[in-house]
Amino acid sequence: MAKADKRTENKRETTAKTLQTLFRNVAHRGVGVVPGKAIDEVVFNSQNAHNRTLFVALPGQNLDGHTYVEDAIDRGCSALVIEEGRFPDSFLTRAVKKQGVSWLIVADCRQALGQISAAFYDHPAENMTLIGITGTNGKTTTSYLLESMLASVGNKVGVIGTVNYRYGGVHEDAPLTTPEPVAMQSLLRRMADKGVTHTVMEVSSHALSQKRISGLEFDVALFTNLSRDHLDFHATMEEYFDHKKLLFTEHLKDKGTAVVLTGLNTPTNEDWGSRLIRDLNRNTKRRSFSKKLLDCGVDQQAIVIKRHRITAHGLSAKIDTPSGPWTIQSKLVGSFNVHNIMGAIGVGVALGLDPKKAAKGLASVDSVPGRLEQVSNPFGKKIFVDYAHTPDALENVLLTLREITVGRLVVVFGCGGDRDIGKRPIMGKVAGRLADVVLLTSDNPRSENPGTILNQIERGVLATLLSRHRAEWIFAKESRRGFDVIESRREAIQCATQNAGPKDVVLISGKGHEDYQISQNGRCFFDDRLEAVKQNRIIQW
Repeated sequence: MAKADKRTENKRETTAKTLQTLFRNVAHRGVGVVPGKAIDEVVFNSQNAHNRTLFVALPGQNLDGHTYVEDAIDRGCSALVIEEGRFPDSFLTRAVKKQGVSWLIVADCRQALGQISAAFYDHPAENMTLIGITGTNGKTTTSYLLESMLASVGNKVGVIGTVNYRYGGVHEDAPLTTPEPVAMQSLLRRMADKGVTHTVMEVSSHALSQKRISGLEFDVALFTNLSRDHLDFHATMEEYFDHKKLLFTEHLKDKGTAVVLTGLNTPTNEDWGSRLIRDLNRNTKRRSFSKKLLDCGVDQQAIVIKRHRITAHGLSAKIDTPSGPWTIQSKLVGSFNVHNIMGAIGVGVALGLDPKKAAKGLASVDSVPGRLEQVSNPFGKKIFVDYAHTPDALENVLLTLREITVGRLVVVFGCGGDRDIGKRPIMGKVAGRLADVVLLTSDNPRSENPGTILNQIERGVLATLLSRHRAEWIFAKESRRGFDVIESRREAIQCATQNAGPKDVVLISGKGHEDYQISQNGRCFFDDRLEAVKQNRIIQW
């Protein structure tokens, strides 16, 4: 696959737009506005402002773009977008006379930025079918399933997600799961120019909270599940859920379809999918939600698993739908992948896809980068890399691997720094309860002291009564269980992969497809999959 040129990643050759064109569908009032003023670029970083740019002052968690308005003016921007009440009209009027800058005042700059960006890039999504996926886990795997399924029936597919952005033979790096509005619309423009007909987008809770998808309406929206994550950003699970729900209440087309996986209990026993269905149905009665609903589950839903079989080599399932039964064969393993496939089928039903052709597309997905990805290694051992970095995801993966483990189940994992502290002991408990050997290690400690993070995880492991021993003692006999702390992720991976027995299964969890490690020393290249096959130093006890 070709890789996009970094210089054009977020830019496109486009004709200048007038302020009148950019604000045609944006509620605003203006001070000194020149409707025909030409704009060559829309920016929200004042350092990128220059002549013929429109600077949008975005409020943020740590920085507020309104404090950089004067910097944008000094750099020569032609027009500014600010929120109502941030500056007195007398100040704006003087600035217009002095610098000739047009001021456009809106109620919400984040909301406006998405709409402005869409207009700047000539509304690239207008003729596409947009499919949005939200949820804590399963978004990436489902995006790969949908990509293959849609392509199998003749569509040209683009994907915007965690691993990368891909379309028409091009792969671009994904700095964010869901890009900021200017980058988003630029990307959609490139997709449209390549003839993309269907775009599958992973929609994060951060993106919904920050209104990154403002200006977009989806034909189908899929809810996979909800479990503890991002509570450093969202104050509570209720707030987290409320932001996820926005995809369905604010960004689904009038004739769109909501596909919701239900019956998936989290460790708190809250079925968030059923909760979403209830909320949307209540809104339907109040006429604030008139879209079609497809619920997917195990009993009395529109889309129902009638039977399924899971082995170490894949899974098979028969799933009943309103458009007829789907018979599935897949090389993916684990009950959670049955749920991912069921969600993809729900989208297929919503789009009216042919079940037989679409099922062939689903069957062609052999693996997903960093999602229970088996690593070929010189030791001939069963080694898997997975992105699981939440309690629920880690539990699902360990339960799946437990079913195919003859010897011991070994897990190497840590928790990210500057993120939700509360989940650390919970993940420790999950690992201590389900694995035989646990090696705690660093996972993007960022600005935090790795030792502090590891101590917090260790408290959870100790609560399971798994004992701490030196790794060499644990691996010396195949019957021994226990955990150890090895701060260096490289050393922990080497220890597990090179010393696990021939019947053991090793899971390296938390980073999946990521190829970097972030610490107090900055960002450096690090790929769990590459580390798992290294033969640098055979550790012998």
